[in-house]
Amino acid sequence: MYRPNGNFLRRFLKRSFCSAENIDSKVQIFDRHLKRKQRDRAAWLLNRKDSLVNTVADNLVDRLEDVKKTFPSALCLGGSMEAIRRSIRGRGGIEKLIMMDSSYDMVKLCKDAEKDLSSDNIETSFMVADEEYLPIKESSVDLVISCLGLHWTNDLPGAMIQSRLALKPDGLFLAAIFGGETLKELRIACTIAHMEREGGVSPRVSPLAQVRDAGNLLTRAGFTLPGVDVDEYQVRYNSALELIEHLRAMGESNALVNRIKFLKRDTALATAAVYESMFAAEDGSIPATFQVIYMTGWREHESQQKAKRRGSATVSFKDIQKEFGGQTT
Repeated sequence: MYRPNGNFLRRFLKRSFCSAENIDSKVQIFDRHLKRKQRDRAAWLLNRKDSLVNTVADNLVDRLEDVKKTFPSALCLGGSMEAIRRSIRGRGGIEKLIMMDSSYDMVKLCKDAEKDLSSDNIETSFMVADEEYLPIKESSVDLVISCLGLHWTNDLPGAMIQSRLALKPDGLFLAAIFGGETLKELRIACTIAHMEREGGVSPRVSPLAQVRDAGNLLTRAGFTLPGVDVDEYQVRYNSALELIEHLRAMGESNALVNRIKFLKRDTALATAAVYESMFAAEDGSIPATFQVIYMTGWREHESQQKAKRRGSATVSFKDIQKEFGGQTT
């Protein structure tokens, strides 16, 4: 069975968490410059066969097949955009696609890979820009899609509002972000270790979006017909170190402005021991849970369904009870 040493967990808790939160844009929680550097590094570590990333991208793009309309122009924002580009093939009626990321190396990677996808006849352009300040004209695209990227913005509602403004009327917003159950095994191990070794819990992990908040985010951003659903994926690793390397390759390393740069050796070893004793499988593998929140919203258009005015119902519950002979509550 894998026995972690003191060095791996030091890296484990310093730099290996993805995050998301509904916060005020004046509060700088995440170091965007550091996040760009991390994504530059991730471009060189990227595994195109990453089953987690590819599954999330496929599930997100699959939602285009749930609607009858087409989306001739689309904007793909950061995150796992290389996986999104491969998943789009022939779906959604996309003719023009803008690929945008804050990382130059990530954009270059997608541009280099475009030659293998040219057969789908999608006119693709590339842009280096920050998701917090979209350089996109208002009402200029039919679709905005983001896969595992927006949770690193300091102002998530603001980024979503900008996305809505970039959409044409009746345009679609699709996004996937990590939810609060992500890496729950590691969070438990951290908490127990800190209580045992330091007598309290120190902030090691940035907050993640909760499922209950996703609908409010869509509504606050002004989207109509909001939709939210959740999937959980459990990935097994040969060791916790392998988990950390996977997070680095996804660009999900810690980017908190007030991130803790040093970790006590005893606490690190205790965390490793707790993680292994509580969650390791019989074969020595380490499980990690990833919760993904999928969000769908539309820019308002007169053709969309609208809620009826309160009190406008033409059938009462008493009539329904008489018709079906059941009991209403």
